[in-house]
Amino acid sequence: MNTIVPLISSGTAGPLGVIHLPRLWLKVSLEARGKLAPGYPGAGKGYDQMVIDGLGLNRDAVINYIKSERPNYAQFEAWVKNQPGVKLAKDSVDSLNASIRGYIHDDATRKGILSANGIADDASAPRDAVNLNNLDDWKEFHEAVLK
Repeated sequence: MNTIVPLISSGTAGPLGVIHLPRLWLKVSLEARGKLAPGYPGAGKGYDQMVIDGLGLNRDAVINYIKSERPNYAQFEAWVKNQPGVKLAKDSVDSLNASIRGYIHDDATRKGILSANGIADDASAPRDAVNLNNLDDWKEFHEAVLK
């Protein structure tokens, strides 16, 4: 069975305006069908958990809903909106998005991703995790599909 590298960026938002939420939905959806590329968690402890916690969602409920109901993205956002205690006020979403955009990988992770992509670790190299993760995804996709 072919697996899929999730190419929705952590910097992408859906209609609710929450960045990374579309990627979380995609990864859990792919994992539920046995199609998520090796090395990618369906719902990991980094950005995935930041979004779940930042929105005030229950981790198990998110995973179970996606796995059992197989919603499209609009259906998933509708479900999120209807969860008790969900934090979708503009200030909450802005704060969550800022924490995701502002996250910086440790030096070893940054150096590894840049090196694997043939990019010098100098002042012009990306520092933020969103862009470094994009580079990592694109490299993995190239290796798996395009090379």
